[in-house]
Amino acid sequence: MIKKIIIVFAFFFALSTVKAQDASVEKSIFGAQIGILGIWGHNEARLSNSIALRSEIGVEIGFYSSSSLVKGSGAFAVPSITIEPRWYYNLNKRISKSKRIDGNSGNFISIKTNYHPDLLLTSINSNYNFISDLTIIPTWGIRRNIGKHFNYETAIGIGYIKYFEEENTFLDEADVGVNLHLRIGYRF
Repeated sequence: MIKKIIIVFAFFFALSTVKAQDASVEKSIFGAQIGILGIWGHNEARLSNSIALRSEIGVEIGFYSSSSLVKGSGAFAVPSITIEPRWYYNLNKRISKSKRIDGNSGNFISIKTNYHPDLLLTSINSNYNFISDLTIIPTWGIRRNIGKHFNYETAIGIGYIKYFEEENTFLDEADVGVNLHLRIGYRF
């Protein structure tokens, strides 16, 4: 009898261990997020149990101001296209602590690749010219759920930004790019 109890206990222990190791990101998530400087729609598609590919399109707000040569200041809106593989590294730990992982709730490390085309959605002072750019930024972030459909997300990263000329060829200059965001979202 004791052998049977030990075997049953070992079976359930092994089953719970396997279940904890099978923690996985969701197959596909669609949602929208709003932040301080923009609004975005996104999809996350599962590539493996802990890696999801996030594709995102949105509108971001920027600001410009006058210099001693050119007068004027204001805000502008520009489209944003992002591809971002994310590794959710703590899903098993969250499950072992009975925390939620639905909606890909967890900590992640990613490589955010973002493109701003030379297309303004608003007008700016005619003396200014918007130059498109491409950023590649390693990022660390978290996403947590609030209820069934709402979530918040914050991330930080420092990487590389490359500017294009008007003919969409690379300029010789590159700079440091920063990704710092705080967003509230809705998952469909």
